Amino acid sequence: YLNEIASQVLSVRDSKTGHALVEMILDQAGQKGTGKWTAQVALDLGVAIPTITAAIDSRILSSMKAERIRASERIASAATARIDSDALGVVDAVRDALFASTICSYVQGMALLRAGSIEHRWNVDPHEIARIWKGGCIIRARLLTTFMRAFERDSELPNLLLDPDITAQLLKTESGWRRAVGAAVKQGIAVPALSASLAYFDSYRTAVLPQNLTQAQRDYFGAHTYQRTDGLPGEFVHSDWQALLETVTSGDKP
Repeated sequence: YLNEIASQVLSVRDSKTGHALVEMILDQAGQKGTGKWTAQVALDLGVAIPTITAAIDSRILSSMKAERIRASERIASAATARIDSDALGVVDAVRDALFASTICSYVQGMALLRAGSIEHRWNVDPHEIARIWKGGCIIRARLLTTFMRAFERDSELPNLLLDPDITAQLLKTESGWRRAVGAAVKQGIAVPALSASLAYFDSYRTAVLPQNLTQAQRDYFGAHTYQRTDGLPGEFVHSDWQALLETVTSGDKP
């Protein structure tokens, strides 16, 4: 729905200046608090919703208009010159990135609803949620039919990225998605939701993440313990890092 009305908004001309009306609107986005509440609840439930959070952060940054103007005048960038969008198929790449990121935003929202349902014993039916959203909600989309079918196949699906049809759609757009985000980064254009979605996709599909270093640091400075890859499930251990470092620096085999 929002994509639909965006195309309409962009076509309207300002009667006073003749420019696109959207270009005459101050770039300071407002918010009523629903996004903030969503992010707060997600943190409480331990659910990652980076695409949704990126959208909230973008609104907050947009409100810092005076600071952004000062920064634009004072902070030089090494970003390369912008390229002709038609020359390298950027439009198609952006379309792929938007579609994939939209999927990720729904995936994260559904994961949050599932976690909330479990935590509060709501017994929410995700298939029914997707069906209801198709009927006039502001986030309605044909994509919801795909989600309905995913939950028909597995009503206990913990994350929609595990559904083979959704995975196939994301993999189909992956090349353009990476190209669009990469081009934006190279040219110094902020695309927080697109890049956050890609990071979410890459993190979720990665079997081993670098947070093992995070756990080591936590154990080093706060004795928060960690689990070993060769340990028993639920078994936590602590290392005397200073003693281990002394062994390493002494040249002895640890």
